[in-house]
Amino acid sequence: MSIQNLATVVLALALAAPAARSQRPIRPERPVIVIDPGHPSEVSDGAVVQNGTTEVKTAWDVARRLQRLLTANGYRVVMTKSAERELVTNVHRAEIGNREAAALVVRLHCDASADSGYAIYHPDRTATVQGHTGPSESVMRRSQAAAESLHVSMARRLAGHLKDGGVRGDSKTAIGAKQGALTGSVFSDVPVVLVEMVTLSNARDARFISDSRGQSLMAQAIAEGVGRFVPASNSSRTR
Repeated sequence: MSIQNLATVVLALALAAPAARSQRPIRPERPVIVIDPGHPSEVSDGAVVQNGTTEVKTAWDVARRLQRLLTANGYRVVMTKSAERELVTNVHRAEIGNREAAALVVRLHCDASADSGYAIYHPDRTATVQGHTGPSESVMRRSQAAAESLHVSMARRLAGHLKDGGVRGDSKTAIGAKQGALTGSVFSDVPVVLVEMVTLSNARDARFISDSRGQSLMAQAIAEGVGRFVPASNSSRTR
């Protein structure tokens, strides 16, 4: 082969290479789920003992189980804190979700009241906190859709174990009633839900969530709800 012919072949291969590369399937990026185990924060340390356990411990234990489940299901999971007693402000918790461009932020808490059972909260009003007004209409709309998706899965998984408190707006919470929305919602640019997993002041609820089987069931219920709202990249499920 002459030098001129060889140069022609080399040039043809070089031009064909980008086209071949462009035809390769692009691996979809894994959706990011931010798990926010409640407390300690500027509001409360969550360390009050109720029926033998605390909110901060319960939220952390379930969060770790949920983290493992979601990771195994194909999500990239980011935790808002790295240790049970690490203090993170509510504004910073929201900022973590924004920084990660999270598909969803799941905030885990336990209620304390004369009632019992679980409930899922989403922002339903705007509010102004520390000079910042939010969330947007889009965030409120997508957060409500996420809360409804979680509720479908939690109602099915937890039937017979816990009272179903349904889906509620932030304005139904004590802080939300005062501000219009929870601080973590006001500063969120991504969908966010808050799950009051149990009413810890209720002895039956506390026994359920203190048991490893109850914690596993709760984590599974939430993970399935996340999957309904935003399927993982390796899942064939649709929203």
